Amino acid sequence: MLAIDHVILSVRDLALEAARLEARYGLASVVGGRHPAWGTANRIVPLGDAYLELVAVADQEIADRTAFGRWIASAIAGRPLGWAVRTDSIDAVGRRLGKPVARGSRVDPRGALITWRSVGMDIAVREAGIPFFIQWGDGVPLPGAAAVRHRDGPATLKLLSVAADRERLADWLGDHDLPIAVTGPSGTSAITLTRGHLDFTLE
Repeated sequence: MLAIDHVILSVRDLALEAARLEARYGLASVVGGRHPAWGTANRIVPLGDAYLELVAVADQEIADRTAFGRWIASAIAGRPLGWAVRTDSIDAVGRRLGKPVARGSRVDPRGALITWRSVGMDIAVREAGIPFFIQWGDGVPLPGAAAVRHRDGPATLKLLSVAADRERLADWLGDHDLPIAVTGPSGTSAITLTRGHLDFTLE
């Protein structure tokens, strides 16, 4: 099973970007938590099976020492930066790609420990458009399913336009039916959502 889990947007201020998304697109968000090992923090825009992850540097000193923190800090604010593919067979993905499975965690605002395992984060932060793979810990609810009230009703991810090398991305993903459009290495990334019968693209 492969599905788009989330799309990462680097932001300078979590609260300000959350307010902008709600004012412009009617998209509400919830507090995610902090990534102590990376020096970052996040907010989540739930989209059912997927979500948008707003990520900002929370501790500059730590962020400067980590690949993920530097990736977030150097990105163009508010633009799609990276994405994650959810799987229920992370060990098999690791074997196919010849990559180790890494463990990650954060504490949510209620104090609950959110855990996951991932493959390919080191590649995702270096190669444009290449996602990492994630499998959430046992019993961890999908962040995209978090209870939230979007102003104009529920929204879902319809299409992710990815700026990446087509052959490289195809080899990395393997067989899939993900809702993506590859715009090529010199193209642009974009997120198209749908609400009822209306599609809209985040800008």
